[in-house]
Amino acid sequence: MVKHKVRWGMAATVVLALLAAGCGSASQGGGSGSASGKGGSNTAAAGPAAGSQSSAPVHVKIMVGGISKIIYLPAELTARLGYFKDEGLDVELMDQSAGQTAEEALLAGQVDAVVGFYDHTIDLQSKGKVLESVVQFASMPGEFLMVSDKEKDQIKSLADLQGKKIGITGLGSSTNFLATYLVVKGGHSAKDYTPVPVAAGNTLIAAMQQGRIDLAVTTEPTVSQLEAKHIASVMVDMNNADSARQVLGGTYPASSLYVTQAFVQQHPDVVQRLANAFVRTMQYIHTHSAEEIADQMPQDYYGGDKAMYVQALKNSLAMFTPDGKMPADGPQTVLNVMATWNPDLKQKQIQLDKTYTTEFVDKALQSGK
Repeated sequence: MVKHKVRWGMAATVVLALLAAGCGSASQGGGSGSASGKGGSNTAAAGPAAGSQSSAPVHVKIMVGGISKIIYLPAELTARLGYFKDEGLDVELMDQSAGQTAEEALLAGQVDAVVGFYDHTIDLQSKGKVLESVVQFASMPGEFLMVSDKEKDQIKSLADLQGKKIGITGLGSSTNFLATYLVVKGGHSAKDYTPVPVAAGNTLIAAMQQGRIDLAVTTEPTVSQLEAKHIASVMVDMNNADSARQVLGGTYPASSLYVTQAFVQQHPDVVQRLANAFVRTMQYIHTHSAEEIADQMPQDYYGGDKAMYVQALKNSLAMFTPDGKMPADGPQTVLNVMATWNPDLKQKQIQLDKTYTTEFVDKALQSGK
């Protein structure tokens, strides 16, 4: 069973930021099913039940940093295919427009896991908090730098990004990280542009139409919508393997399922069940057509144009890992990219082996799940 999705508003964002600032590590104690901010989730409360598939389903809250984005497609697809239910999980998918807020919710104990970019595990370790990617969905960002058609004659290369307004999902988000990297790669500093939080989809499109942003770092299906409306064009493609490696310097693992280290230690059986479900989904993605996958998704994800959504999905399928495993060369690439503009990462010794684990995916693959 999959619970209804909830979109968190600005008030929740502020509360979670305050909670995250006050907690040194995530607490996953017992609690009610609501996100009350007083100590966690139903998963921990169901502890003993997690060891038996015949017992009541284990409730798990997963926040997704933009659930209708194709980069995060495995979350909804796993639910639609019934794979969570097969693992004895009662999953509640909660939608949030930016990875930063999802990260704060995880640290505050409001959710059990996040579907977001792997780079947050590196960023948080530099701040003394340990998160682990336990299933890796994508081996490239699936992101594009889009330039407004009104500005494309003036903005032709990364060197032209100085002083520009670049749309991102939220401050501290992965799109913020990538936008900053591209500005620095163009020969400027991290302070030489203005990041503008506009989320994705309709809000980003409106911001571009109104001239509030000159460029944007975003994903499908927003990219296809911008192109179809003749609002913006692709300037940098980080969805194509070759171009992504050229821009980023190597394999760049992106969308993933990550949890706190404490959650892994306290609920390994739940993590294993999640891994089992998601590994099946990654295998499904690589054995079914874009049309078949699109048929599984909610119609409102199509943005009113299913054919365009299917084409955007076709263009994106190569980003997904076939088995949920972390690419061996990926973590170091992400660290290298982030260290180009983040002085904390240059000064601190990041232990990459603590930012991810393949243990649960390996067991899922060995068991044939």
